Amino acid sequence: MNVILLSGGSGKRLWPLSNDIRSKQFIKIFKGGDGAYESMAQRMYRMLRTVDKEASVTVAAPRTQVSAVHNQLGEDVGISVEPCRRDTFPAIALATAYLADVRGIDPGEAVVVCPVDPFVESDYFEALKELAQQADRGEANLVLMGIEPTYPSEKYGYIIPEGGEKLSRVSSFKEKPDLETAKAYLARGALWNGGVFAYRIGYVLDRARELLGSSCYEDLYQGYEKLPKISFDYAVVEKEPSIQVMRFAGSWKDLGTWNTLTEAMEEPVVGKAILSDKCENVHIVNELNMPVLAMGLKDVVISASPEGILVTDKEQSSYIKPYVDEIDQQIMFAEKSWGSFRVLDVEEESLTIKVTLLPGHSMNYHSHRNRDEVWTVIAGEGRTIVDGMEQEVRAGDVVTMSAGCRHTIIADTELKLIEVQLGREISVHDKQKYALE
Repeated sequence: MNVILLSGGSGKRLWPLSNDIRSKQFIKIFKGGDGAYESMAQRMYRMLRTVDKEASVTVAAPRTQVSAVHNQLGEDVGISVEPCRRDTFPAIALATAYLADVRGIDPGEAVVVCPVDPFVESDYFEALKELAQQADRGEANLVLMGIEPTYPSEKYGYIIPEGGEKLSRVSSFKEKPDLETAKAYLARGALWNGGVFAYRIGYVLDRARELLGSSCYEDLYQGYEKLPKISFDYAVVEKEPSIQVMRFAGSWKDLGTWNTLTEAMEEPVVGKAILSDKCENVHIVNELNMPVLAMGLKDVVISASPEGILVTDKEQSSYIKPYVDEIDQQIMFAEKSWGSFRVLDVEEESLTIKVTLLPGHSMNYHSHRNRDEVWTVIAGEGRTIVDGMEQEVRAGDVVTMSAGCRHTIIADTELKLIEVQLGREISVHDKQKYALE
């Protein structure tokens, strides 16, 4: 089975755990099979591999998420990198061309496209296999998954099928309705549109040539910024006459808000926190090293991270986005392909960061014009290269670099260090990279 996982969006409704780099699908909040916490993306990838070990998985992700994808899913997963943010049709067209031109998959093969972040069980992945098999039969150009609705929702678009069978033709599509209209849709047997569908690779390549001017991966990638911002539903799905929908009646949750996310949590507390016995329907997610105590609360979410602290009524948590837009955010935590970093302190002329490097990884060989740096190794072993001179380092060692000095550090084991940046103009843009000779 060929699968494209769509990984986009910043997930501002899950602030303060999510930001422009660390989107909601990378938050480690669910217990995995080994008891360790895993993210939505990790859970989806693990369960997909469990159902189909031979699945060819490609993640369509913006450039800002590439490091997080590699960090959480490994170096072997395919990534179709979006050079900038467009909409779902350019992203899917680029990823489909990636399958054909980069991975060499035959255009006659089927591919399933689905979001990376729904909360689902194993029956969902069995349904994905059925969807791919149906697309492979060629009875329709597109085969959609229609989610059996559990309540009339204003959050989703609707698919109106022609009949009540498991597989049927599509009568029409409806945009997100008001509550009364949603009730009327359900009475007609409508299904939620969960953004899951399958097609033969050549079909979308044809649509890309027709609507975007090319189906060549290199052309689409190089000209991506100039492609129209248009959704796949609007550009392709709603205009396609040959289309089927397959019903899915299994468990499916869109965890887009704190309210829905906490419904899927196996335990009420993640991190250092205590709930008094007078609390009712309260969840705490704490990424800080200081404890959180909640007493006498009801229907509340508390979330604490280096980005900030949120205390909200669960029902009101859906309306967080405009308030988050007003916050002047500095990225305080991020996972990278080489490890992670967490900002510990910000002063007018200093910035203190805790950096974790994975074994065998390193920083770029680089320099800064406007700041000095001091590294204090607190765990692990590795090597520094400072202006061409290599030196072994371990816990307790301190390395000082003046402005203009070329430097890097290489982790032989997992390596943790405290980096202190000193200067009047501390900026992420003050970095010159060099080839390491």
